[in-house]
Amino acid sequence: MTTRLYLEDLSVGQRFESARHLMTVEEIKRFAAAYDPQPFHLDEEAAKNSLFGSLAASGWHTGAVTMRLLVEGGAPIAGGVIGAGGEIVWPRPTRPGDELQVFSEIIEIKPSRSKPDRGIVTVRSETRNQRGEVVQVLTSKLVVPRR
Repeated sequence: MTTRLYLEDLSVGQRFESARHLMTVEEIKRFAAAYDPQPFHLDEEAAKNSLFGSLAASGWHTGAVTMRLLVEGGAPIAGGVIGAGGEIVWPRPTRPGDELQVFSEIIEIKPSRSKPDRGIVTVRSETRNQRGEVVQVLTSKLVVPRR
């Protein structure tokens, strides 16, 4: 088990790397069928005639995989990865066969003045494929407990 970090253990500039996750055609279609049933996520032929030009994972699927990778050790925060807001962008599509990995950096730490048992940590997480191309950038504010 990964050591879980409290607010006092964190510093601006600190970096984390997650494990990897392989995106398969079957997984992309299964997620899309359940949560984002658009043709370019479900059918190779339909995807050819779309903006994407071939089958692409839902951005929400990429986001869900990112979350899993963060929770499983890519952001070893005590108390869990508890979001308090953020921004997400998808600069390029995730494709079948992409192996995703998340690279995170702490960019701000603000101890709470009204709740002394916690603080807000801003983390910038890049989800990259096996070629190092960024497929998602998530800048999130996380609630992190103090010891």
